[in-house]
Amino acid sequence: MKRFLPLIIFAGLCVFLVIGLQLNPKEIPSPLIGKAAPQFTQPILDQTSQEFSPNQMLGKVWLLNVWASWCVSCREEHPLLLELAKQQTIPMIGLNYKDQDEAAKEWLSKMGDPYQLSIVDRSGTVGINYGVYGVPETFLINSQGIIVHKFTGPLTPSLMQKELLPMLAKLKK
Repeated sequence: MKRFLPLIIFAGLCVFLVIGLQLNPKEIPSPLIGKAAPQFTQPILDQTSQEFSPNQMLGKVWLLNVWASWCVSCREEHPLLLELAKQQTIPMIGLNYKDQDEAAKEWLSKMGDPYQLSIVDRSGTVGINYGVYGVPETFLINSQGIIVHKFTGPLTPSLMQKELLPMLAKLKK
């Protein structure tokens, strides 16, 4: 038995390697999928005297897009968000993550604003509650306030066509 122990350990490591090679490194599983979206009340970026809470979106399918003016990848996905906003397919709420208000306002002014509104999350607390690893991240939330899917990294035309839009069609039925 002692002679076969190294062989057994090696075989076990090979199994883990094969499993690991089949995983998508961009897919980071979220423990929040299928659970109620974390609640918060945060000021609105361009109307700091007003606040937003996810409860305001109950009854609607919507996207929560985590972004920041300092985020290079956010620039990549921004044209897609603008296009989605033009189509008026789904309400989008922006979560301005660990950013300066003035920099965020200037960025939206220059780049265009696809959001129904953007929420201020200076400390990153809301992002932490949603399990944000980095920006951008996008959460698809159903009309009951349940997180249905999480997109990690920038949305791409392929993700929009193959995943997001079909999910939206199902949720709106």
